Amino acid sequence: MTTLPQSPLQALDTTVAASSPSRKRRKSTSHLKFVPETRELRETVRGHCCELVAHLDKSVPLSKGDWERQARELLSSLGFAERYLGWTMVVLASEFWRDQVAAIPPQRRLLLLPHCLKHAEGCPADYDEFGLDCRRCGACSIADFRTQAEDMGYRILVAEGSPIVLKIIVSGYVDAILGVACLNVLEKSIDKILLAGIPCMAVPLLSSDCRNTSVDEDWVDAMIRLRHEEPVQKTQTYLHLLRAARGLFEPDELARVVPRLRSDQRLSDLSAEASAMLDPIAGTEILSHDVLARGGKYSRPFITLAAYDAISGGACTQPDGAEHVTRLPAPVRRVAVSIEAFHKASLVHDDIQDDDAFRYGQSTLHRDRGVPTAINVGDYLIGLGYRLVAADAQQLGPEVATDILARLSDAHTRLSEGQGAELLWRDGANKRLTPLDALKIYALKTAPAFEVAMLCGVRLAGPTGPYDRPLKQLAKHLGIAFQILNDLQDWHGDDHNKLVVGADALSGRPTILWALAIQALDEPKRLELEQLANSDQPSATLLPCLQALYEQGNVFEKAGRLVDKYQQRAEQIAEDLEPVELRRLAFYIIDTVLDRPEQTEPAIVPFINVPVTSSSS
Repeated sequence: MTTLPQSPLQALDTTVAASSPSRKRRKSTSHLKFVPETRELRETVRGHCCELVAHLDKSVPLSKGDWERQARELLSSLGFAERYLGWTMVVLASEFWRDQVAAIPPQRRLLLLPHCLKHAEGCPADYDEFGLDCRRCGACSIADFRTQAEDMGYRILVAEGSPIVLKIIVSGYVDAILGVACLNVLEKSIDKILLAGIPCMAVPLLSSDCRNTSVDEDWVDAMIRLRHEEPVQKTQTYLHLLRAARGLFEPDELARVVPRLRSDQRLSDLSAEASAMLDPIAGTEILSHDVLARGGKYSRPFITLAAYDAISGGACTQPDGAEHVTRLPAPVRRVAVSIEAFHKASLVHDDIQDDDAFRYGQSTLHRDRGVPTAINVGDYLIGLGYRLVAADAQQLGPEVATDILARLSDAHTRLSEGQGAELLWRDGANKRLTPLDALKIYALKTAPAFEVAMLCGVRLAGPTGPYDRPLKQLAKHLGIAFQILNDLQDWHGDDHNKLVVGADALSGRPTILWALAIQALDEPKRLELEQLANSDQPSATLLPCLQALYEQGNVFEKAGRLVDKYQQRAEQIAEDLEPVELRRLAFYIIDTVLDRPEQTEPAIVPFINVPVTSSSS
């Protein structure tokens, strides 16, 4: 391996202070995703990555901003081009996590392989529910890697990089991820895994061409054969808390934390004929428990558990955190479930009001069971949320229980005010919504859920005095940015909620995109926009016209810049939080909630300051 002089590395700051994380955020663009062209160049950069990582504090995960800073400084010190930035970040992260991956036995590792390593012409392998079935083929390197890994006990997935990777590891099947993919796929699949502190390594493909690409095969071979041994320094992780939050809604645990009062049946265990003959009294409880367990990221109960842990010392994020998670008090678990109950209730009601067809990739409750039943289930979930807190009043103490109930009720009423404002605008004649009006609605609709999840977790651990104002402000900025991203996502679609592209626009929701278009377009174009909103033409005709007007107003780029502005405000607040465990959690929440794998360079718009509207401010 070619070794350059040590002096360039000595100029690098190889200590990343946990108390002051770097927040320089990466703008991921294609010009930063080039792979070093020669093997010698790749070996050179990799060797210096190893030297750099050897000097890093591995007790806490690094943020994306930290990785970018380290990679930029390394490339600059070596006199290499910025275009290798993405590749260098992957190599740095892989070397950082190498010891942690080695600590995981092969039987608990997942190997993610790309279908594009197969021979595009004449590949005889078919796809099954687990990806490409190539075990018995042997015509390309996929079969070699797969056979080698399976012989060692690995779990294997041959498929496109996708959100299921995080779902697999949070579900408890594996404890480390090893990936082979192009830089674009690695960015989409691995970012959240690295942020959570989950052991992960990857070898980038040598090109992003999805046909007959190649890889440094000996690097992949060495990664797969990584020996199982304990690391010198273990890294903190949110994996245990992520699993705990999701585990609360597994049928057995949910039944334990939220004992059924009417029936022990599960709706998913019943045939359509049997479910129609449910005990009328027990039916609502069964439907409600099914909604709670149906799906989602369970990010709000995670935030509650993690905030409690952060104020209590952060034991659950330590390498032995799985043991500490089992000792989380029952009232803390029930408050986390209550917050998810409120969230699920709001989704059931919101789906009715917007007549959405899908939720978590399934038909929405009101489409399946009718609007009256869905309304009732939402009401039941609200009552369940309050009941869970009230039932623990003695253990929590009357002051803590009263405070938590007050916060829940305040969040509930503000969310309803925001939703009510949206509905009144949607059904009104005046469609001249201003950006400030839209953002005020967002602050009411979305921010309270993040606020109550954080502050209830803090309150369960002690008084919230010094945290009240900063966490409310952080939640406001986070909620607004999240909602703007949701509006942008409406124009791309996804595989779980927004299966129909442009659904929000077609339903007449008062989005920031609409408000920015009204602000930017001239009067004739505004009238054209309003005519589209009142038109009964098919969506295939309306959406291209609406998109064209949005693009004329530069709406999508302006909305992206607003997300940046509110994220920066949230990060400024997070920077000053104490203790360090809470600060780290705040940055983790910001990075994961506002996940944008690929960003374009948006136009500059002024920051719009939205006041916090709260009876308890």
